[in-house]
Amino acid sequence: MARYTGPTTRINRRFGVALFPPTKAFEKKPYAPGIHGPRLRRKMSTYSLGLNEKQKLRLMFGMTEKQFRSTFEKAKNKRGVTGEIFLQMLETRLDSVVYSIGFAKTRRQARQMVNHGHVVVNGHKVDIASFQVSAGDEVEIKASSNSRQLATAAMEETRARTVPLWISRVDDALKATVNRLPAADDLDPIVNVQLIVEFYSR
Repeated sequence: MARYTGPTTRINRRFGVALFPPTKAFEKKPYAPGIHGPRLRRKMSTYSLGLNEKQKLRLMFGMTEKQFRSTFEKAKNKRGVTGEIFLQMLETRLDSVVYSIGFAKTRRQARQMVNHGHVVVNGHKVDIASFQVSAGDEVEIKASSNSRQLATAAMEETRARTVPLWISRVDDALKATVNRLPAADDLDPIVNVQLIVEFYSR
């Protein structure tokens, strides 16, 4: 399944939650799209609930089904609580870290910045969005005027968004340090990850 690149408001309305930055359209119509949207009430099976939660998280992180499933399998093979490890791995993808720092307005923009070589990790350019960031890694914007303009503009627009406690950001240097990996208390997903674990464990 290909990565979703369509309208984000439609996805927000479909699931009734702001997976992507909410727009005025979503605020005015926070119900499913379509003529029957306002009155649509579906009885959902256990399978449907798990599928819905999986789709919400996959779309939020902008991953293909193959990438998402592969990340889950890696999390399942690690020692610990699978759901927490899975969320931790998603949050420590380089594109997710760039978004969390505030160098990008959306996860889509963060992925594009990484893919276009605007991001440096520990002094080396990394252009792979799925690169796993580790504790102690230093993430910064490349020292070019174009890269820095992009990040500065995004930071201005994301001032209201709080940088996670596990990351420390130096605004003037357009640099941030991953102090530690996110713990369970740092992960505040808008999905029930246990349903996703059960869905993939069928």
